[in-house]
Amino acid sequence: MAIQWFPGHMHSTRKAIAERIKDIDVVIELLDARLPGSSANPLLAELTGHKPSVKVLNKQDVADPARTPLWLDWYNARAETRAIGLDASEPAPARRLIEACHQLAPQRGGMAKPMRVLICGIPNVGKSTLINTLSDKRQAKTGDEAGITKLEQRITLADDFYLWDTPGMLWPRITIEESGYKLAASGAVGRNAYDEEEVALELLAYLKRHYAGLLEARYRLGLSDEAIAALHDEELLEAIARKRGAVMSGGRVNLQKGAELVMTDLRSAVLGRVTLETPAEFEVWRAAAEVKEAERAAKKAARKGR
Repeated sequence: MAIQWFPGHMHSTRKAIAERIKDIDVVIELLDARLPGSSANPLLAELTGHKPSVKVLNKQDVADPARTPLWLDWYNARAETRAIGLDASEPAPARRLIEACHQLAPQRGGMAKPMRVLICGIPNVGKSTLINTLSDKRQAKTGDEAGITKLEQRITLADDFYLWDTPGMLWPRITIEESGYKLAASGAVGRNAYDEEEVALELLAYLKRHYAGLLEARYRLGLSDEAIAALHDEELLEAIARKRGAVMSGGRVNLQKGAELVMTDLRSAVLGRVTLETPAEFEVWRAAAEVKEAERAAKKAARKGR
């Protein structure tokens, strides 16, 4: 199943970014530290590719602490890019972001040349919460539903530092299938765009291989890590649903309810600190997607040539 979600207000956001970027010095892109590759917007890279970029791995306090440094190194290896990790306990996030921006655009600063920054990210990545923390005011609406912010707004972080906030935006075609599932599981995609059971099964397929111990600790299945990893995805979902009381009349398991429980546990971090991809895995997924896209383009060209 290909997961796609690009509602009307995202078209407006794309146009607004294309217009605004001409006057921007640095772009801050918020990423979900649990899926730092999948939550990076290729459309945003296309729109702002010529601008220096700060990659903020947000929610690092709920990501796997062994994997976050791998992603920071991966992004910091890029030209004109600074990657930093942030979480809810950060005492002074504004200072770190301002410092990172000045490192990338040292010629900007002071009232004559104020720093002009665009902050972007996928839906539900925690951008509005961060902005409220930065400005010490409740300027941005927050919530656990994708697509709450729908208007651009300017925020002054310092006398010579202006921040433009944009609504969360995905991209018209998610070509990396694995990324689509992870974005849906994290809450970045509207619920009408995917099947919860299918997404939960894909999520469990990954978790049982890499975080079987966390699954046992959360759901008390009474199984070893090896036994959990050996279960079929459907068997694992059924066992979790039954353990959590998602049972209908006649003893039938409610897999839909079980799927919702698993994804809620991931999003709320009660499942534990997990990261759903490594840089090496993401590179493999992306390369495979590029091959598929090339094949798709070749078939399309062949049809036109008939």
